[in-house]
Amino acid sequence: MSRRPISLASSPKQWLFNSKKYAVMKKHIVLLSVLLLIEAVAVSVFAKKKAGHEYVDLGLSVKWATCNVGASKPEEAGCHYAWGELEEKDNYIVENYKFYDSDDYYRINKYNSSSLDGKDGFTDDKMILDPEDDVAHEKWGGKWRMPTAEEWDELIEDCTWEWVEVNGMGGYRITGKKPGYKDRSIFLPASGCYLRMDNEFDLYGKIGDYWSSSLSTENYYRPASGFFIDRFEYNKSVTSRHLPKSVRPVCP
Repeated sequence: MSRRPISLASSPKQWLFNSKKYAVMKKHIVLLSVLLLIEAVAVSVFAKKKAGHEYVDLGLSVKWATCNVGASKPEEAGCHYAWGELEEKDNYIVENYKFYDSDDYYRINKYNSSSLDGKDGFTDDKMILDPEDDVAHEKWGGKWRMPTAEEWDELIEDCTWEWVEVNGMGGYRITGKKPGYKDRSIFLPASGCYLRMDNEFDLYGKIGDYWSSSLSTENYYRPASGFFIDRFEYNKSVTSRHLPKSVRPVCP
């Protein structure tokens, strides 16, 4: 004689076992949901909007955006720009850089503090990008702008940095150190770097290159100050202005 399948209604013990199993599964689901919420806390609980873009207050002198220019999510690389330029290009060479003189590619016609690199000895002593040359300001509007080299220093010194992966993208979770801000963070992706020999971007999730709005004072050719990340380090860098990098905006 064949046996009937045991139903929950006909077997209280089986019903109790399944109920306990369901309760354990529910507990794990809730715990996973909490962990995911903590991971995304920077773009949910503490993120606020200015001029249509989200930022997080890490207790610093400026608020840091949750995404790069050209990205719609924190883990997206976004766009890459030469320093002071407003659009991406097919090729990044000295000859097509916005501020180099067409007659002499080693002379710069703006952002000059040395007569050695200015056309006909021209200097304007500008060390910070003007708003019209700041791609964060031009693309996002309002009071958004590129961070200065000093503001990158502040992000290093007054926050904790942890290499993590978000949806497969490597980068740093940057969390405030100051009391009242230790539960607030942003994600800075390793947004790739420009390989000059191949004229392409690569190493997404492994290396990230970012601009500041500040010129470097290291030599008279006046490279601009940037910021470099990989899983082993995060630190300021100095790069020729005509090369492309990512941009993470800030606002007052």
